[in-house]
Amino acid sequence: MNTFLKSLIFLQDSCLAFLSLLFHGGSSEDVNTGPKKLEATINGVKISIDTTWTRRLRSLLIVPIFKSLVAFCLIISVLVFVEGIYMNLVVLYVKLFKRKPEKVYKWEPMPEDIELGHETYPMVLVQIPMYNEKEVLQLSIGAACRLIWPMDRLIIQVLDDSTDQTIKELVNTECAKWESKGVNIKCERRDNRNGYKAGALKQGMKHNYVKLCNYVVIFDADFQPEPDYLQRCVPFLVHNPEVALVQARWRFMNANKCLMTRMQEMSLNYHFMAEQESGSTRHAFFSFNGTAGVWRMAAMEEAGGWHDRTTVEDMDLAVRAGLLGWKFVFLNDLTVKSELPSKYKAFRFQQHRWSCGPANLFRKMIMEIIRNKRVTIWKKLYMMYSFFFLRKIIVHCFTFFFYCVILPTSVFFPEVNIPAWSTFYVPSMITLCIVIATPRSFYLVIFWILFENVMSMHRTKGTFIGILEGGRVNEWVVTEKLGDALKTKLLPRTGKPRNGFFERVNSKEIMVGTYILCCACYGLAFGNTFLYLYLFMQAVAFLVSGVGFVGI
Repeated sequence: MNTFLKSLIFLQDSCLAFLSLLFHGGSSEDVNTGPKKLEATINGVKISIDTTWTRRLRSLLIVPIFKSLVAFCLIISVLVFVEGIYMNLVVLYVKLFKRKPEKVYKWEPMPEDIELGHETYPMVLVQIPMYNEKEVLQLSIGAACRLIWPMDRLIIQVLDDSTDQTIKELVNTECAKWESKGVNIKCERRDNRNGYKAGALKQGMKHNYVKLCNYVVIFDADFQPEPDYLQRCVPFLVHNPEVALVQARWRFMNANKCLMTRMQEMSLNYHFMAEQESGSTRHAFFSFNGTAGVWRMAAMEEAGGWHDRTTVEDMDLAVRAGLLGWKFVFLNDLTVKSELPSKYKAFRFQQHRWSCGPANLFRKMIMEIIRNKRVTIWKKLYMMYSFFFLRKIIVHCFTFFFYCVILPTSVFFPEVNIPAWSTFYVPSMITLCIVIATPRSFYLVIFWILFENVMSMHRTKGTFIGILEGGRVNEWVVTEKLGDALKTKLLPRTGKPRNGFFERVNSKEIMVGTYILCCACYGLAFGNTFLYLYLFMQAVAFLVSGVGFVGI
């Protein structure tokens, strides 16, 4: 038994020594100067293992591979930086020269004609898709029914896929209440949930009364438009026949709910300020956000209507319409109240859908974009490179692999130099541009960086599933709404009790956090830079997320 234990101890020491040589082997000059053998004597039997090959393996293979990965990440870092600066310069141009949509496109309030009455107003359909939305159904239906528009020129269509009979009755009651007030409101249901939201919207367009409408507005169940929403949006479509979509910005009523919602607000505000506004200004194209937008019926029909081939039916429709030459208008000054997910699990599912869907759509549409003849080569390049490849795929993967894998692992390779501009100056400038969109949260920038790096792991996973069409490519989990837009709850909440500790644990965050923590400790013990400070903070962010102490 004593001999067996000694053998095990020697084997363990040998493995640790090999790992030390591979990842802490010093520079290539040490190949011929370090110890060449590991030796031990067990019961008079001498055992030795040649270690020269491990040093050569590190010098000739592992280090060059790591240098190549670092070089690749540096190139991607420059591309992301240039894209970010470009978008912010476009936004700066819009602000300095006051290039608001009202100046670029014709906009006039809807005319009042005494003789024709409301006949001058186009027919508008408002669609509200929902699925067991007990907490917010009264808010969304009520907000849609309060829109200022002639009652005989407006149809409210509630697309209720709810499976809970109690919630169905609540929807019926709410619709009946507004119908008694003279609102033309319809409640439509299906006997299945095929296609999820896209399937519901597609089915809703098949009713005969929809053919009377010129424009269709979509509001998710947690969105509450201001009464003048249609008065501000529809004139762009009426007076500009080349415009297919008018998109409003989201405003978050529960942004102060917790730290996680504050950080979501920072990311989404930048998305609207930079991506949507720059796309609208420079190319008259951006992704429809799936809600708070008005579509021209003719454009939707020409583009083929709703498709349920991916989980981003909104982006799918926008890309197809954009390839037909239709223009999109983004209104940064028009906001619609909405709700952010305040539970970490719900946010993770949402981010999976938002990263997996675009990657999968890119796979399905890349050849269609290349073969398209109706738009300019520059618009096609913008769609393929900026819109899809860089923003929807590369950014997610780069953020995770560089800041959560390459940088931590670099502590084992002191001979590999990662320039300061890639780890500090460029990220600082990009972060500054993002924080400008939400000035009140400037002091949270460190937390935002760490949290975004954590979420980049899930976005990267979703991106690969979308590109490779993995098993969860069409997974759709409805984002849970808690009715946070109201301070006083309208309906009693009968949700499940808070999950236990072990049910809240997220193994992926724990594993990555543990690895980064080990790298941080190694960097503190053997490194000659202050990288370990960042690594300790990032490890804590992963571990805190891993044990579920994020959100409410």
